[in-house]
Amino acid sequence: MTVDLSGATWFKSTKSPSQDTCVEVAHLTDDMVGVRDSTNPTGPALVFPPTAWDAFTDALHSGHYDLP
Repeated sequence: MTVDLSGATWFKSTKSPSQDTCVEVAHLTDDMVGVRDSTNPTGPALVFPPTAWDAFTDALHSGHYDLP
């Protein structure tokens, strides 16, 4: 699948401890979600369908990925 990212509006979490090195997210066409490294904005991006993104963010909110 090829997704055009040229018109994407990327944003960082307001809870990010650093505005320099973090993950950026963009809501794309067809409800897809793009994720990229803010230190390499012209580099590769991952693209997820909405169900996968929702499962990931639900797991984040539930603490599934919290360190012990």
